[in-house]
Amino acid sequence: MNKTIIVSNRLPLKVSLEGDSLEITQSVGGLATGMKSVHQDGNGIWVGWSGIPDEDLTPEISNKVDVALQRAKCVGVPLDNHDIEEYYEGFSNKALWPLFHYFMEYTQFEQNEWEAYKRVNQKFADVVLDNIEDGDTVWVHDYQLLLLPQLIKDKRPDTTIGFFLHIPFPSYEIIRTFPWREEILSGMLGADLLGFHTYDYERHFLSSVKRILRLDVQFNQISYHDRVIIVDSFPMGIDYVKFHDAASKQNDNPGERSDIYKKLQEHNNGDNKLILSIDRMDYTKGIPNRIKAFEYFLDKFPEYKEVVRLVMLAVPSRSNVPRYQKLKRSTDELVGRINGKFSTISWTPIWYFYRAVPFDELIDLYISSEVALITPIRDGMNLV
Repeated sequence: MNKTIIVSNRLPLKVSLEGDSLEITQSVGGLATGMKSVHQDGNGIWVGWSGIPDEDLTPEISNKVDVALQRAKCVGVPLDNHDIEEYYEGFSNKALWPLFHYFMEYTQFEQNEWEAYKRVNQKFADVVLDNIEDGDTVWVHDYQLLLLPQLIKDKRPDTTIGFFLHIPFPSYEIIRTFPWREEILSGMLGADLLGFHTYDYERHFLSSVKRILRLDVQFNQISYHDRVIIVDSFPMGIDYVKFHDAASKQNDNPGERSDIYKKLQEHNNGDNKLILSIDRMDYTKGIPNRIKAFEYFLDKFPEYKEVVRLVMLAVPSRSNVPRYQKLKRSTDELVGRINGKFSTISWTPIWYFYRAVPFDELIDLYISSEVALITPIRDGMNLV
């Protein structure tokens, strides 16, 4: 039976080592959450990095990881610390991520990191090619694997390949500043169907292909070698039923409400209101802007002091990348300054949490709040 091979940088599992024992939990990332039902309910495998560098794997542990991944319908791609440093923390998140989000001032182009990006994309291609059979479909995801579709198509030209970009695709004026723009675009064109979140990102891609690669573009179709490639927008949503049912269950069973919900209600007595902010700690999310806006609000409307509280949940992200470390420091300082400026004995304007929270506690925060303040500066499709 033909299968679908999903490929992404990370697997939908979080694999960690505790001594010689393995701990495997479900990933909470947007891609893993969005693709979970497709993977679990379908016939196929998921190819990606397990999260454990090769240096930390003995033959015995490596075998345990492979067995655990196979049980979850996953296949691991071997990456070492050097790969992660240069391909992921380096090229993916110092060049592609800021450039595609229009933060050109943060973009760094390093030749050795570009070479690492090519090397790791080839590693992914090797694993996919080892597992592919006639009639299989390959579905590649996101900016870490822009070269992968063409690497697979070169070896298996009859394979149907889809590619979906989970972040913005920038305008031609941005992408033309990228030193390896032709290689990136050609790599993506190995796919037979290219998906983006919005029509704007689709249009930017088509414009770049036409102006940089000089290819024939008709509406949303690209003529490339002897193929016609389809480009379209596919907005991605959340599992609405899951969130709705969880919230309804909390409301319908007041006696079973969690401790965090009860604590929130103690502070939320009638007139008091909560504004909820949830994001990864990333400079594209506009977190400092949001905090400053809340400060401006309290200055301009002092009657809301001791009435409104901002609950900020910042999920750690890429904490090894210097730009993110700097953002974390500036956010900490900003929260501290504003709390020091406005706090009273019985009221702190900002509750700030730098960690991920379990799903049940997340639902408690949602149903306790009046407003969700989600204001990214630039985003693909924000699933919060």
